[in-house]
Amino acid sequence: MTTTTDRAQASGLGREASAVRMVHARTLPEGWERAVLDCWQNGETFRTEYDKPSDPPSRDTVMTIVVADPFAEPRIHRAFPGGLEDLEVYRQEVVHGVHDHWIDPAAGKWEYTYHERLFRYAVPGQGVIDQIARCVDKLAEAPHTRRAQAVTWQAWNDLGIADPACLQRLWFRIQDDALYLNVHMRSNDAYKAAYMNMFAFTDIQRRVAEQVAERLGRPITPGRYVHIADSFHIYGSYFGEFEGFLRTVQARSWQDRTWTSHFARPMFADGLRRLLAEPDLPAEKRTLVEADLAALAGGA
Repeated sequence: MTTTTDRAQASGLGREASAVRMVHARTLPEGWERAVLDCWQNGETFRTEYDKPSDPPSRDTVMTIVVADPFAEPRIHRAFPGGLEDLEVYRQEVVHGVHDHWIDPAAGKWEYTYHERLFRYAVPGQGVIDQIARCVDKLAEAPHTRRAQAVTWQAWNDLGIADPACLQRLWFRIQDDALYLNVHMRSNDAYKAAYMNMFAFTDIQRRVAEQVAERLGRPITPGRYVHIADSFHIYGSYFGEFEGFLRTVQARSWQDRTWTSHFARPMFADGLRRLLAEPDLPAEKRTLVEADLAALAGGA
């Protein structure tokens, strides 16, 4: 696999380009795996604000992952940390905001969720903006627009909090009736977070494509997905655990490293039932989860 960095080094740019990487893949798990391995093999060493004195430096790179067909199967990598139930719960958090009611920084709880920032972006003195709905409006008006984007950063707030948003913005554009999505991250845990992020963000891509298609009266399909991270890193604190990922990649065939969405359906349903068992799940979120569970049961 030849990367942009390989060509840059061949032309004499050397170390200046060594930590700027790009990988191309057809599917989501392929893109994630290639990017994680590339970070491990070619990333530079950095200390982080989370390190303990005994932790080795992290591996870190600027990473761009280009996925040509993010909904092609197999869509799920078996080696991402977490279970399939967890993956579905996370998707529900990002797409439906099932845990937005846990936001309460004054009580030491969550300071934000991606869903809250994307769908209910609060601007002091200006009210609340559903940025995703605005993106759908812009794309329906002019599919080729360069202005359909949603941001998460709140400069008046995030520069001073302990856990500022890693996701920075989503940028949408339509070409040849395919909806492209570029995602920009300021920081991304390559091994423990990036795959789940990509899985959930592409579901927003799918839903935006469906809504724009309804407005335009013609099919719009999810197209290319590009995931850009300013700091794509593997923490030194879990290098020992990460060795298990490396062994999996070396020892198993591609078929044995991935799952199809069809295989995951029963576990996704279990994740939805887990959410429905939460006593504090708001009524409007419960309705959305129940609808997704019914769709799974119906084969959708």
